[in-house]
Amino acid sequence: MPKQKTHKGVAKRVKLTKKGKIKRGQAFHGHLMTGKSGSRRRRLKSTIVANKGDQRRLARLLGLR
Repeated sequence: MPKQKTHKGVAKRVKLTKKGKIKRGQAFHGHLMTGKSGSRRRRLKSTIVANKGDQRRLARLLGLR
């Protein structure tokens, strides 16, 4: 049986925490920043842990589970 390949598009966009959770960047931070408040722009800069449903899907794409 062939090996499962890592989805390279996902691998470039997410990182793993020490406990094995999947960390991702915030959406809506690509462009059109002038219409957003400073506090919102600062909040969007940070990374967050993906929610439970996405964790499962992303883990399968990364070949973890």
